Amino acid sequence: MAKNAPSFICQNCGATFGRWQGKCESCGEWNTIAEEGAAADRAIPGRSARKGRVFALEPLTGETHEAPRMPSGVPEFDRVTGGGFVRGSVLLMAGDPGIGKSTLLIQAAAALAKTGHRAIYISGEEAVAQVRLRAERLGLGTAPVELAAETSVEDIIATMREGKPPRLIVIDSIQTMWTDAVESAPGTVTQVRGSAQALIRFAKRSGAAVILVGHVTKDGQIAGPRVVEHMVDAVLSFEGDGAHQFRILRAVKNRFGPTDEIGVFEMTGAGLREVANPSELFLSERDLGSPGTVVFAGIEGTRPLLVEIQALVAPTSLGTPRRSVVGWDASRLSMVLAVLEAHCGVKLGGHDVYLNVAGGLRIQEPAADLAAAAALVSSLAGASLPPEAVYFGEVSLSGAVRPVAQSAARMKEAAKLGFTRAYAPEVRENGTDSALSITTIGNLTDLVADIAASGKRARGPVRLARQDG
Repeated sequence: MAKNAPSFICQNCGATFGRWQGKCESCGEWNTIAEEGAAADRAIPGRSARKGRVFALEPLTGETHEAPRMPSGVPEFDRVTGGGFVRGSVLLMAGDPGIGKSTLLIQAAAALAKTGHRAIYISGEEAVAQVRLRAERLGLGTAPVELAAETSVEDIIATMREGKPPRLIVIDSIQTMWTDAVESAPGTVTQVRGSAQALIRFAKRSGAAVILVGHVTKDGQIAGPRVVEHMVDAVLSFEGDGAHQFRILRAVKNRFGPTDEIGVFEMTGAGLREVANPSELFLSERDLGSPGTVVFAGIEGTRPLLVEIQALVAPTSLGTPRRSVVGWDASRLSMVLAVLEAHCGVKLGGHDVYLNVAGGLRIQEPAADLAAAAALVSSLAGASLPPEAVYFGEVSLSGAVRPVAQSAARMKEAAKLGFTRAYAPEVRENGTDSALSITTIGNLTDLVADIAASGKRARGPVRLARQDG
C-alpha cells in the first residue's frame, strides 16, 4: 500500500497545499506553511461503507423554546452574550496579550460558582499557584472555583465527566491544548482544530458552557484556523489600549444573542470593574473650550454612548499631507474630507489631519460623520465649539446630513449628563427630550457657516470658503 503523502498547512489560515511554498496563496502571509502528517481516510479491506440512517423531517412551523441561560453574575458580560451562558454553547474569546482576558474569566467563573454551579478553570499557560495568586489579588480566593493546569484534551474531558456535571469550563488557551487523535505539534492548525472539535462535542453532550481563550496576531486577528470561529457559537473580542484603563467587550458573532452590544469595564488594581455609565466616564477628562473637540452622541447596540472626538488640522510641508485616525474608520474620514472640500469650500489639501476618539473606544456607526466634520472645521478655523452641545448625523456625498436611528435615546442620554443643545439632522422620531435645544443641520455647508461665524479666533469665512478669484 502506498504511503500517504505529507500535507503542508498554513499556520495562519489553515489552507492545505500539496507542496511547500514560501507564500500562502489563501491569506498572503509569508513563511507560515509547515509540513504535517496527512490524515487521509483509507478504506479497510473487507468492510463496506455504512449505509445512511433515515431521519424524520419536521415542518417549518412549530413550537419553539428560548435557549435556557445561566446568568454569569457579571451584568456587562451578560449584556454582550445576550443574557448569560447558554447551556451546551461554546464561546471563543480573543484579545491582545495582557488586556485582561484571564482576569475577566476568573471573575465570571467565581461569580457563577458562588451561585452554586460547578465552575472549572483549566489553564494551559500558567501553573495552579499563579492562578491562585491572581484570584487572591482580585479578592476571589474563597470562591469555589476548581482549578487545574493541564493541556491534554482527553484527560480534561475524562476529568469533567467525573462528579457533578460542570456548568462552566474555561480553557485558557486553546492554542496550548493537544489531542492524541492528531499527529501534530501543539499549537499547530491541525491540533487547534482537533482540540476544539473534541471540546465542542463534549459541550453539546454534557450541556456545559465552554469558553475557549484564543490568541490574536499582530494585526488583531484571531490566531489559528478560521474554521474554529465557524464551529463555536459565539466569538467575543476583548479590546482596549494599554494607555487607557477602559476595556470593551464586543460580540463579533453570537448565535443566541445580538452582535451590536458592548460591555464596558475599567481596569483597576482589584481587577475589572463594570462601568454602569460609560458616557460619564469617557467625558470625565474632556477638554472644555479647546478648538477641535466635540462630543458625539452615539449608539452601541441598545446603549447610548457619549464620547469626545478630537481633531487637529495643521499646515504641512510635505508633498502628500498626512491623514491619521484612531478609533474611527479611515475611509469615512477620507469621505468627510472630500465632501468638505468639494461642497463646502474648506481647503484641506495643504494640511495634515489627525482625528482621535478619546478613551480608546472604536466607533463604527456612520452617525459620527457630522461630529467629525465639526471637529475638523473647528480645528482649522481655531473656533471653539459650544461645550454644552452634542453632534450626530450621517453625511452623504452630496453634503446633505441624513437622519439617523434612535435620535431620542441619544438626546435623552445627553440631557441626563447636563447637555442643553444638539446639532443634528431633522428628527423624525417621537418622544424627543424637550430639554435639548435642537439646531437642525440639513447640509454640511450650514455647519461650516455656523462655526465660521461664531468662532472667536476665526479669521472670518474667507479662511474656510473657496476663493474663485
